[in-house]
Amino acid sequence: MPTTPLLATDIIIELVDRPDRPIVLIRRKYPPLGWALPGGFVEVGETVEAAAVREAREETALEVHLRALLGCYSDPQRDPRAHTASAVFVAESRGDPAAQDDAAELAVFPPQGLPAELVFDHRQILQDYLDFRRTGRFPAPGGH
Repeated sequence: MPTTPLLATDIIIELVDRPDRPIVLIRRKYPPLGWALPGGFVEVGETVEAAAVREAREETALEVHLRALLGCYSDPQRDPRAHTASAVFVAESRGDPAAQDDAAELAVFPPQGLPAELVFDHRQILQDYLDFRRTGRFPAPGGH
Protein backbone atom coordinates (compact mmCIF):
# COMPACT_ATOMS: atom_id res chain seq x y z
CA MET A 1 0.00 0.00 0.00
CA PRO A 2 1.40 3.45 -0.86
CA THR A 3 2.31 5.95 1.82
CA THR A 4 0.03 8.98 1.58
CA PRO A 5 -0.51 12.22 3.52
CA LEU A 6 -2.70 12.21 6.60
CA LEU A 7 -6.21 13.61 6.07
CA ALA A 8 -7.57 16.30 8.36
CA THR A 9 -10.27 18.92 8.43
CA ASP A 10 -10.37 22.46 9.84
CA ILE A 11 -13.47 24.51 10.49
CA ILE A 12 -13.98 28.27 10.38
CA ILE A 13 -16.98 28.68 12.69
CA GLU A 14 -18.94 31.93 12.27
CA LEU A 15 -21.20 32.78 15.20
CA VAL A 16 -24.21 34.05 13.27
CA ASP A 17 -26.13 35.13 16.39
CA ARG A 18 -23.53 37.84 17.17
CA PRO A 19 -22.79 41.14 15.41
CA ASP A 20 -20.27 40.88 12.54
CA ARG A 21 -20.28 37.05 12.71
CA PRO A 22 -17.07 36.61 14.77
CA ILE A 23 -15.13 33.35 14.49
CA VAL A 24 -14.09 30.76 17.06
CA LEU A 25 -10.44 29.85 17.57
CA ILE A 26 -8.86 27.48 20.06
CA ARG A 27 -5.51 27.66 21.82
CA ARG A 28 -3.95 24.23 21.34
CA LYS A 29 -3.25 22.09 24.41
CA TYR A 30 -0.56 20.03 22.61
CA PRO A 31 2.36 21.00 20.32
CA PRO A 32 2.49 22.85 18.12
CA LEU A 33 1.18 25.42 20.59
CA GLY A 34 -0.72 28.54 19.60
CA TRP A 35 -4.09 29.66 18.28
CA ALA A 36 -5.72 27.46 15.66
CA LEU A 37 -8.93 26.71 13.87
CA PRO A 38 -10.89 23.87 15.43
CA GLY A 39 -10.15 20.68 13.56
CA GLY A 40 -8.49 17.32 13.52
CA PHE A 41 -7.95 14.06 11.71
CA VAL A 42 -10.58 12.21 9.69
CA GLU A 43 -11.23 8.75 11.11
CA VAL A 44 -11.35 5.62 8.93
CA GLY A 45 -14.92 5.16 7.66
CA GLU A 46 -15.80 8.84 8.20
CA THR A 47 -16.42 11.52 5.58
CA VAL A 48 -14.52 14.82 5.84
CA GLU A 49 -17.87 16.56 6.38
CA ALA A 50 -18.77 14.29 9.31
CA ALA A 51 -15.27 14.74 10.74
CA ALA A 52 -15.63 18.54 10.55
CA VAL A 53 -18.94 18.46 12.44
CA ARG A 54 -17.52 16.02 15.02
CA GLU A 55 -14.29 17.98 15.57
CA ALA A 56 -16.22 21.25 15.96
CA ARG A 57 -18.43 19.63 18.61
CA GLU A 58 -15.51 17.93 20.41
CA GLU A 59 -13.37 21.09 20.61
CA THR A 60 -15.96 23.88 20.97
CA ALA A 61 -19.20 22.21 22.21
CA LEU A 62 -20.98 23.79 19.21
CA GLU A 63 -23.24 22.13 16.69
CA VAL A 64 -22.29 23.53 13.29
CA HIS A 65 -23.89 23.77 9.87
CA LEU A 66 -21.30 23.48 7.09
CA ARG A 67 -21.88 26.26 4.54
CA ALA A 68 -18.99 25.88 2.10
CA LEU A 69 -15.74 24.09 1.37
CA LEU A 70 -13.18 26.90 1.39
CA GLY A 71 -10.47 24.68 -0.05
CA CYS A 72 -8.02 21.85 0.41
CA TYR A 73 -4.69 22.87 1.94
CA SER A 74 -1.96 20.34 1.25
CA ASP A 75 1.48 21.97 1.38
CA PRO A 76 3.78 19.21 2.70
CA GLN A 77 5.23 21.76 5.18
CA ARG A 78 1.89 22.99 6.59
CA ASP A 79 2.08 20.73 9.66
CA PRO A 80 5.47 20.22 11.35
CA ARG A 81 4.41 16.79 12.64
CA ALA A 82 3.72 15.13 9.27
CA HIS A 83 2.52 15.75 5.71
CA THR A 84 -1.16 16.51 6.28
CA ALA A 85 -3.84 17.60 3.83
CA SER A 86 -6.81 19.47 5.27
CA ALA A 87 -10.27 20.08 3.86
CA VAL A 88 -11.26 23.48 5.28
CA PHE A 89 -14.93 24.30 5.76
CA VAL A 90 -16.78 27.52 6.54
CA ALA A 91 -19.53 26.74 9.04
CA GLU A 92 -22.06 28.63 11.09
CA SER A 93 -23.31 28.13 14.60
CA ARG A 94 -25.14 29.84 17.44
CA GLY A 95 -24.65 29.87 21.17
CA ASP A 96 -21.76 29.94 23.58
CA PRO A 97 -18.69 27.88 22.67
CA ALA A 98 -16.63 26.18 25.37
CA ALA A 99 -13.07 24.81 25.20
CA GLN A 100 -13.04 21.02 25.28
CA ASP A 101 -10.90 18.05 24.18
CA ASP A 102 -7.61 19.30 22.61
CA ALA A 103 -8.44 22.96 23.30
CA ALA A 104 -6.64 24.50 26.27
CA GLU A 105 -8.57 27.72 25.74
CA LEU A 106 -11.16 29.12 23.36
CA ALA A 107 -11.90 32.66 22.26
CA VAL A 108 -14.17 34.46 19.84
CA PHE A 109 -12.45 36.92 17.51
CA PRO A 110 -13.78 39.61 15.19
CA PRO A 111 -12.74 38.88 11.59
CA GLN A 112 -10.31 41.80 11.52
CA GLY A 113 -8.86 41.15 15.00
CA LEU A 114 -7.20 37.75 14.74
CA PRO A 115 -4.34 36.78 17.08
CA ALA A 116 -0.71 36.88 15.95
CA GLU A 117 0.20 33.38 17.21
CA LEU A 118 -1.55 31.20 14.63
CA VAL A 119 -0.16 27.69 14.06
CA PHE A 120 0.13 25.55 10.95
CA ASP A 121 -0.94 27.47 7.83
CA HIS A 122 -3.98 28.93 9.57
CA ARG A 123 -2.94 32.53 8.90
CA GLN A 124 -3.09 31.80 5.14
CA ILE A 125 -6.37 29.93 5.52
CA LEU A 126 -7.90 32.82 7.45
CA GLN A 127 -6.63 35.34 4.88
CA ASP A 128 -8.30 33.26 2.15
CA TYR A 129 -11.46 33.15 4.27
CA LEU A 130 -11.46 36.93 4.78
CA ASP A 131 -11.04 37.40 1.02
CA PHE A 132 -13.92 34.95 0.43
CA ARG A 133 -16.07 36.73 3.00
CA ARG A 134 -15.36 40.12 1.38
CA THR A 135 -15.71 39.10 -2.28
CA GLY A 136 -17.73 35.87 -2.30
CA ARG A 137 -14.99 34.27 -4.41
CA PHE A 138 -13.18 31.11 -3.37
CA PRO A 139 -9.36 31.02 -3.38
CA ALA A 140 -7.74 29.72 -6.54
CA PRO A 141 -6.66 26.06 -6.38
CA GLY A 142 -2.97 25.73 -5.71
CA GLY A 143 -2.86 29.28 -4.38
CA HIS A 144 -1.98 28.03 -0.92
